[in-house]
Order: sequence, then structure tokens, then C-alpha cells
Amino acid sequence: MLLIVCRFKVVKSGTLASMKKRKEPVPARQRFAINLRKARLMRGISQEELAELAELHRTYVGSVERGERNISIDNIERLAKALQLEIIDLL
Repeated sequence: MLLIVCRFKVVKSGTLASMKKRKEPVPARQRFAINLRKARLMRGISQEELAELAELHRTYVGSVERGERNISIDNIERLAKALQLEIIDLL
């Protein structure tokens, strides 16, 4: 098992998969991260390109996709517009 420690936060790899196996609800932040990554990959753009389109920093987009950030509604809107989606599609 791999542990990633970042800013006093410990994240276990495989956590999302283990939640699904135990039938635990997937947290909204993780659902958003998964949907964001899927939408970006379906459009064939990199995190850096998405960040540029949304006028956000590339490392911020990466941390949002990993579920590490509690993203604001304003930034959700920026990302949705950059992907030409409605906010609800990412939630």
C-alpha cells in the first residue's frame, strides 16, 4: 500500500476503490474529480491546456483532479465552461 502525505493530509492509494467495494458513498469531491478527468480526457486535452482555458494554474487543476482541493463554485464554473459543459455534468 502506498501512502501519500501532503499538507498534514494522509491519502491512501486505492481509497476510492475500497469505498466502492464496501458500498460506501463516494464523497462529492471525489465524484467531481472523476467526472472532471473523464471530461478532459474525452476531449483529448491535457491538464495544462484545461488550466489555460479556465484561466487557472496547471497544478491547481491537477490537485482538483486528484480530489485534494475543496474547489469553489466559481472555479467549478470556469472548468465547466472550458470543457463546454454545464456545471451539473461535472457534479
